[in-house]
Amino acid sequence: MIIVGVDPGFSGAIAHYCTRTKDLDVQDMPTILNNRGKIEIDIHSLLHMLEPEAKDRMAVLEQVASRPGQSSVATFRFGMGYGALIACVAANKTPMHLVTPSKWKKHFNLSSDKDTSRQLAIQRFPDHYERFARKKDDGRAEASLIALYGAEVLNK
Repeated sequence: MIIVGVDPGFSGAIAHYCTRTKDLDVQDMPTILNNRGKIEIDIHSLLHMLEPEAKDRMAVLEQVASRPGQSSVATFRFGMGYGALIACVAANKTPMHLVTPSKWKKHFNLSSDKDTSRQLAIQRFPDHYERFARKKDDGRAEASLIALYGAEVLNK
């Protein structure tokens, strides 16, 4: 089975994890600049990234909400991107599970510190350590761990 783990957001990522071979492919969230110079999700690239490579697959998306202190404009932009993610998964007819950050992080005994997620991803996927080497690779790490959570908890 292929588990697609998604860490939403402009600095998020998408991981494809094969439960049979333990192979992992992780890519940054595809983004573009709109006509006002603001980053947004590249929906066409996202749809392509989420195209089924195998019939036996499911997607696990981190369930998100607005953050305290976030402006209404930022909240709206983030929500638009999150909606695009859900739409692209649905358009590809991939079964979808939403999981809160607290739930998947509790499974791995993680805190909200993103660097601990990055360190755990390096431990759990040592053949792919270079994908998580930089501080800013936390989105890749969290997408990979969300996929692993799906494999260990939801794929029964």
